[in-house]
Order: sequence, then structure tokens, then C-alpha cells
Amino acid sequence: MADRRASNSQHADQALANLGYKSELPRHLSMMSVLGLSFAIMAVPYGLSTTFYLTIPNGTSVTILYGWILVSLISMCIAASLAEICAVYPTAGGVYYWSAMLSSPKWAPVVSFIDGWLTLVGNWTIALSINFGGAQLILSAINLWNPDYNPLAWHTVLCFWAVTLVCAVINIFGTRYLDLINKICIYWTGASVIIILVTILSMAKTHRSAEFVFSNYDTSRSGWPEGWSFFVGLLQAAYVLTGYGMVAAMCEEVQNPEREVPKAIVLSVAAAGVTGLMYLIPILFVFPDLDELTNAPGGQPIGIIFKYATGSPGGGFAMLFLIFGILMFAGIGALTAASRCTYAFARDGAIPGYKLWGKVNKRLDVPLWAITLSTIVISLLGLIYFGSTAAFNSFTGVGTICLSTSYAVPVLVNVVQGRKSVKDSPYSLGKFGLAMNLVCLIWIVLAVVIFCMPATLPVTPTSMNYASVVFSGFAAIAGIWYIVFARKNFKGPPILRKTGSPTVMEGVAPQPSNLTAGDDDFVKVG
Repeated sequence: MADRRASNSQHADQALANLGYKSELPRHLSMMSVLGLSFAIMAVPYGLSTTFYLTIPNGTSVTILYGWILVSLISMCIAASLAEICAVYPTAGGVYYWSAMLSSPKWAPVVSFIDGWLTLVGNWTIALSINFGGAQLILSAINLWNPDYNPLAWHTVLCFWAVTLVCAVINIFGTRYLDLINKICIYWTGASVIIILVTILSMAKTHRSAEFVFSNYDTSRSGWPEGWSFFVGLLQAAYVLTGYGMVAAMCEEVQNPEREVPKAIVLSVAAAGVTGLMYLIPILFVFPDLDELTNAPGGQPIGIIFKYATGSPGGGFAMLFLIFGILMFAGIGALTAASRCTYAFARDGAIPGYKLWGKVNKRLDVPLWAITLSTIVISLLGLIYFGSTAAFNSFTGVGTICLSTSYAVPVLVNVVQGRKSVKDSPYSLGKFGLAMNLVCLIWIVLAVVIFCMPATLPVTPTSMNYASVVFSGFAAIAGIWYIVFARKNFKGPPILRKTGSPTVMEGVAPQPSNLTAGDDDFVKVG
């Protein structure tokens, strides 16, 4: 077995060299581990629990249930489209690298630069939204015993920093346990859903009717037109079903990435879709008064739902404790993916200070400085909450917009190029490929519009969705860096810098170049 693992690792390292990179990270993750990581980042019960404030005013049951089913099916098309490309180009650069290799030589550097920044910001803000929503959820537990408690902004930010710090420490010093942590996440999440399902349905003294669960459509609290309100509420499902593409950043830590990572991406979305239905239907059957949920302190009604269903604060907290566990798995996993994305983009010279952020600490076997940068950026962005109590809505919006558009770029380029580079992919979509790619692209265009909308009307300074503002801020930083440095120096991944062409015939990775482990091309641009 050990010999087989060594052989697989050696093969993967050679394949990575063919793509232009030196292998610097240990390949200790299995397919189940990557599946667990993707499942952890999506964190279905946790993600749905912290975003009910979006769907309760915007359609309630119909939006919650059928919105989830709709977005799950669309996400399967997106995941399959990404998996098809990932099987050809399995590197930590993910969609950034794919965009470069699929583009024409003229456009490859700028296309990969734009997509890389979308991916980077998306990874950071998804990790931010997970930890920030977790902080709000933790503080909402106090309301189970003290309904008058309304957390102040600094309470939330301090709790958010504490969650982020714990995730960072585990990522830095517990890398050898990430494989185990990711696998445990699958079992913890599955067991939690079953326990919550059985407990709340058996303990609740009253239940909603099947008519309410499957057909209630109430938009009276949203302020949006009745039809459009449904689409605004889709942010709940879209936020949860977004992070699966982030695990492409783990390709360089898997023994057979061209096979295992694409499989994990698709299976995680399928598992998430089923898990979400198993979680949402019981929750809808025990929904308490909608006005009480709408006015929940901190915008987090799930504690009230659990308390109402179990009949006691202790019972409600026991259910919340299971969600807290999922939160920690999600926070750890999201920071892992974000740091690997930062590391991969930095080693190609695409962000300021790239020589530092692109280093791997040999003693810890992790990109220590990339983890540090990701943690700092995430922590600083949390300060936006002092200016807007609706900041979490902005964080989820930015993360969803950036990741969705970053997924769209390689898929769009692939379609424009006639899907030539993936025709021999180990996970080829065949005759269904173009249709699935188009579903992916149409949805993402609509999603970008939807996710800049505030959850309810009328809009106030505190309820405004600042997703477009945060997105514009990062776009300005990327634009300035491109003009000052990258326009003349950034040439894309090392294969482009060495050969000047991203062309890869019939889905086969480039053959080994004369780059060696010590070549500057691995860490410098131009």
C-alpha cells in the first residue's frame, strides 16, 4: 500500500511538473477527504440555518423548498462543467489556471488575471461569511435564555475574530489532521441532520400543515414585487451551494487529482442537495410565528425555531450545538481552500507581495504566509459590520458573485473555443456538455444581478446590500495593481511564460519543460 501511494504521488508530481509547477505540498488527502472538505465548505445545515432571514420575507416555504431544489439542479450543471475541466488541468490554481490554458495566447494573461482575482476575493469572502454568520449564530444562543439580549456590534466582531483565529490555528498547526477532520465532517453533518429531524418532529407540540410546507408563498414582508421576491430569496440556496469549486485549490495535495477532485466536486453537490431537503422539510413543519422569526435578534431565527420545537432553551441549544460543530468544520475548510488559492495565485506573481505569500513553510508543510494573509484580510473585512448591521448579507453576496463569475470565466472560454480542450477529458460531459455549460452561464448572469439586491424594501443605510461596494473596492485594488505592475510583468502560469502559448492538444497536459525545482520561473513573473 505504501509503495502504491508513493507511486501515485510520484505520478501526480510529474503531471504537475508537466503543467509548469514544482510540487511543494504533501499529498496526504484522499477523495473522501476532498469530498468532506467541499461538503464542509458548503455546510448545508449551517448555511441554511444562518440565511433564513433571506427567505422568510421572500416567499417563505415555496422559496425555501423549491428554491433549494432549483439551485441544486443548476449547481449540478456548474459542478459538472468545472469537473470536466479540472480533470484536464488539476492544479491549485483552479479556475484561474484553467482560464489561462483555455484562452488564446493573446488573451490568456488578462483573462487569467481577472479570473484569479475573482477567485481570490470569492474565497476570502466566503470564508468571511461562514465565520461571521457563525459568530452571529453563537451569540443568538444567548437569546434562548435571555430573549431581551441584543448583541452589540463589537460583541459580534469579537466573536467573529475568535472563530477565525481558531480556524487559522488549526490550519497552521493541524495540517496533518486535515484528512481526518474532513472525513469526520461528513459523518457529523449526516448524523446532525438525522438527530435534528427526529428530535424536532417528535418533540414539537404542534406542526404546520402540509399545505404550508409545500405551497405557502408569502412575500408581504419583503417589499419586492411578488414574482421578483422569489428570485431575491434564492440567495439562501446559492450561498450554500457555491463553495464546491473552491476545493480545486487542493489538487496539489491529492494523489490522483485528475480523477479524485472532479469526482469530489460533483458528488459533494449531489450530497448537499439531498442533505438540504432532509433538513429543510422538518424545519418547515415546525416553523413558529413568522413575525417572530422576521424580528429575531441579530437576524438569526434558527435558535427560536429549535427552542419552539423542543419546548425548552436547553433542547434548543442542544440542536444549535450540532450546527456549531458544522460551523467549525466549514470555517476550517474555507480557510484551507482560501489559503491554497492565495498561495497558488501569489506564486505566479499576481498579487502585491507575491514572493512572501507564495512560500511554503517546510517545517509545517503549509503555505504559512498565505494562511496569515487570508486570516488578516478576512478579519479586517469584518469591521464593515460597525457601519452596517446588514454586512453579513453583503459578505454572502460578494462571495457568491465572485465565485460564481470565476466559475463562469473558464466555462465561457471553453464554449467559445468549441470545447476542444475537454473532448478527451476523463470526465467528459459528451453531448450534454454544451447544454450544461449554457445553463451554468445563464444562471450566473442572473445571479450577479440578484445578489446585489437588498433582502427587503424600503432600503435604509443599515439594511443596504453593500456587496457591489465591497466588490468594487477589490476591483479597484486589482485594477491599480494591474496598471502599476501586472500589465507589463504578469504573463500567467509558468507554461505560458515558458512557451508563450496556452494551447493544449486534445486535453493532454503540456509535456515537461526544462524548468527545474530551482528555476525562478516558478516564483517570479517575466
